[in-house]
Amino acid sequence: MTRILTILLSIALLSPGISWAQTRSKNFSNEGEFTSNCEGPAVDEDGNVYAVNFARDGTIAQISKKGNASFFVTLPKGSTGNGIRFVDKNTFYVADFTGHNILKVDMITRDVSVFANEPKMNQPNDLAVTATGHVFASDPNWKDGTGQIWHVTPEGKVNLAFGNMGTTNGIDVSPDEKKLYVNESVQRNVWVFDLAPDGTLSNKKLLHHFEDGGMDGMRCDAHGNLYITRHGKGEVAVLSPEGKVIHTIQTIGKKVSNICFGGKNGRTCYITLQDRGCLETFKAKAAGREWAMMKAFTENNKK
Repeated sequence: MTRILTILLSIALLSPGISWAQTRSKNFSNEGEFTSNCEGPAVDEDGNVYAVNFARDGTIAQISKKGNASFFVTLPKGSTGNGIRFVDKNTFYVADFTGHNILKVDMITRDVSVFANEPKMNQPNDLAVTATGHVFASDPNWKDGTGQIWHVTPEGKVNLAFGNMGTTNGIDVSPDEKKLYVNESVQRNVWVFDLAPDGTLSNKKLLHHFEDGGMDGMRCDAHGNLYITRHGKGEVAVLSPEGKVIHTIQTIGKKVSNICFGGKNGRTCYITLQDRGCLETFKAKAAGREWAMMKAFTENNKK
């Protein structure tokens, strides 16, 4: 984690004076290529974007830096992807909401395997990861309006991290890895927990409540700001670490479902749109935490 924190600190020191680059998103991939379950996304070291449910449910696409999408892998029968997160340079995990799994995809061989399975999961939705490989999965029960958070150790052991919540959805870890954020789509709450190195959560606090609109995926930038997709409202809200909305980006589509950071300087955001079946993009003020993680993964591989 030390290398990632060094990268994030350098980003934070260099970018405090950068103004908000954009207030509106623009097209990235072709409309209609993904199903209404378009989600993901995540970016590899070369800047390619990965998103789920390309052409049909149960697939994952690779999208070039120019926005050209093609099939990357097909998931096992009965599996449907949602959130994607890289855990090293050549491996990403996928929340499998119909198979109750966390799937593991090898970038080199394109093999898909089950990293973790828990029959008590409702439908794992989105994922957050730490630099040491701890994984957190949001797990909503849309029918009952409830949810929970699962913790998966680097060895694949599954534990219930926190229960008795609303419809847990977007989830991420703070840049210093001392906080875990999760939102509840129906209840429109964003919660923050203290995060221990062993994955234990404590001290649950309300960070922000939205009066209208839904919420889906969210990701942290290098300053600890949260970029939250407002599903149905057609915007991405930027929340400060103190819980204040400090910026809003309008999207072309209304059902914006998830977000990731990539690009040359880590400030390019890619968002999935379920009503348009495509991805849109915009420039952020600072680089994303996950971009810094990928940079550290790549540098560690060179040693």
